[in-house]
Amino acid sequence: MDTTDTIYYIGTGLDGRTKSRARNGFVDRLVFVLGSVMRQIDRMLDRRRGRLALLEMTDEQLKDIGVSRCDAHREGLRPFWD
Repeated sequence: MDTTDTIYYIGTGLDGRTKSRARNGFVDRLVFVLGSVMRQIDRMLDRRRGRLALLEMTDEQLKDIGVSRCDAHREGLRPFWD
């Protein structure tokens, strides 16, 4: 086997991984990125639910957690991505 055969071995990329393994690497990265995006969206939605819950609390409940009605209203109106 000469040098050309070694470099261009059938089914192997330049990095030495097989094509199917390189494809799996792409799928693994894609799954990781999509999972990260979904976790970020989930955190934003949790934050929004918490802020909406502040708007629904009574004055007594807000006093128990040490938040004024004005602060609760200000926090409740913030956008979910903030």
